[in-house]
Amino acid sequence: MNDADLNTDATDRQLLQRMAAGDRTALAILYRNYHGRLCRFLSRQTRRPEVIEEVINDCFWIAWQKAGDFRGDSRVSTWIMGIAYRCGLKALRQHGEEPVEDNIPEERMPADDPDEDRELRDWLSKGLERLSHDQRVVVELVYGEGHTLDDVAAIMQCPVGTVKARLFHARVKLRNVLPALAERSLTFKEQAP
Repeated sequence: MNDADLNTDATDRQLLQRMAAGDRTALAILYRNYHGRLCRFLSRQTRRPEVIEEVINDCFWIAWQKAGDFRGDSRVSTWIMGIAYRCGLKALRQHGEEPVEDNIPEERMPADDPDEDRELRDWLSKGLERLSHDQRVVVELVYGEGHTLDDVAAIMQCPVGTVKARLFHARVKLRNVLPALAERSLTFKEQAP
């Protein structure tokens, strides 16, 4: 963990302590600090904004109620992401939805050259479609959010070995699938007028 992460976690821990004492301003600050990050993460499970907002609200309601129970075994961000992950799965079940299987959200990719970015997004999203939901979540948390394997294990409430196995199998699958998808993309591009 770098110095910025340590400072952020120390601030988040203070906010949790204040929340445990009933400080609603601390809740509002933590909510603001995590809202965008949680929106991006949850958009990998559902595209319905109302469900994402419901999950974020449920997540922070639980965080408010459980702030005093935070033991400090992980970073606060890991604890909050774990709550959001479990709330997201519960909301999907309640709404009779399956996790989203397509497309990387546009805001997750750079936009210097829209045509190249669109091609890269399409290529990556087709590769990620080949992964199981759990493999995609692990890839998103490790590479998209920068969490450690221990963090991901805490978020997903599974052993670190399971996270390692999911990440290994995701990498193998992507390594085998992405070159073929790139060739198809180039062939299609060459055939286009």
